[in-house]
Amino acid sequence: MVKVIVQMYPVIPAKSEAERMDRRPIGRDAALFQHTLRGWCDIVEEADRLGLWGVTAIEHHFHSEGYEVSPNPGVMNAFWGARTENIRVGQLGYVMSAQNPIRVAEETAMLDHLTVGRCFVGFSRGFQSRWTDILGQHLGTRATLSDGGADDLRNREIFEDAIDIVLKAWTEDSIDHNSPQWQVPYPYDTGVENWPMAAWTEKLGALDEIGDSGEVRRISVVPSPYTKPHPPVFVASNASQKTVEYAGRHGFIPAYFSRMDKVANFGPAYVAAARTAGRNFVLGQNQAIVRMPRIAGNMADARRDVAAYDGMVYKHFYENFLPAPLRAKANVQQDTPLEDLVDPMIDTGLFVPGSVSEVRDHFVAQWKHLPAEYVILIYHYAQQPKASVIENLRLFMAEVKPALDELTDY
Repeated sequence: MVKVIVQMYPVIPAKSEAERMDRRPIGRDAALFQHTLRGWCDIVEEADRLGLWGVTAIEHHFHSEGYEVSPNPGVMNAFWGARTENIRVGQLGYVMSAQNPIRVAEETAMLDHLTVGRCFVGFSRGFQSRWTDILGQHLGTRATLSDGGADDLRNREIFEDAIDIVLKAWTEDSIDHNSPQWQVPYPYDTGVENWPMAAWTEKLGALDEIGDSGEVRRISVVPSPYTKPHPPVFVASNASQKTVEYAGRHGFIPAYFSRMDKVANFGPAYVAAARTAGRNFVLGQNQAIVRMPRIAGNMADARRDVAAYDGMVYKHFYENFLPAPLRAKANVQQDTPLEDLVDPMIDTGLFVPGSVSEVRDHFVAQWKHLPAEYVILIYHYAQQPKASVIENLRLFMAEVKPALDELTDY
């Protein structure tokens, strides 16, 4: 059975490029954001009623242009958890190259308790330099597009080190850690001296928190998660097979933001890496494919929807981060009409427009290559109106998911 997750950023809506310019910076329009926020929650509640497995928020900052206004995914998760009954809430994800891993461990454990286990956790590396470099400056982080350069290697080092700390914090009664990025306790060599509660911590806290001279030698991160050993973990992957293999070794769920030719290679690489760590997954199991289906009455209407709902975010945002060959092929200019961007969007492999039968056939063909256990559906709400998103979800659950279920045994 395929597990369906919906992801929305959200996007602050504008009727045209001109209106988005006139209302600059639209990302700070409080009235529009409030309206968007309430509709966002309505979609989550409807997704719960439709039987989706999960809903995810993202972490991005400083989107004055209005395209990814979601700086606090955990706050949204807590809000949604209180308004739903069955759907799981999570993030895709916390950008661990710029985050404090202990705070992430605490926050996600709290979310897991608040939702009584209806929580999953997503991690990503950070590709947007405007905010990743600023918020990660204390670690020397630089955003990465997985090009294998020095900044990419440094980003991966920080990312993996942070997740190591999160896993320790979730699963161990007390932890210490000493790396170029983080010292726990701090300073690591001496421990935290002159802790006034040392005598009581030694009697009431975790074993070995207090050293022989009354110094703090280990810390106990509380609470531990409701789910044991911890909630499911997703890791975003676009261009990096190293990230896929890392996810496999840890039993994390990679989310493939990639064309099918890459996904077809990622799937076996994940299974092989997992096997080296004693994790026996079949092809597609514990993996997620990310797509943007746009279902309409026919292909012409679906293409119009892609232009109207996705054209601006592609033109102003996504296109700037594409690999050079795709950028050159798209040849997007400032005066390029949105309707001329539909084919370049489809060429990314992420956008899937069409009638119900066309979208279903497309997904079935992909699942025959890699029968992923999870599918993550991205909608650019509120540029795509609430009613349209809900109708797309309804059609996907009723008409597309059953065909994918037949191809997945897990």
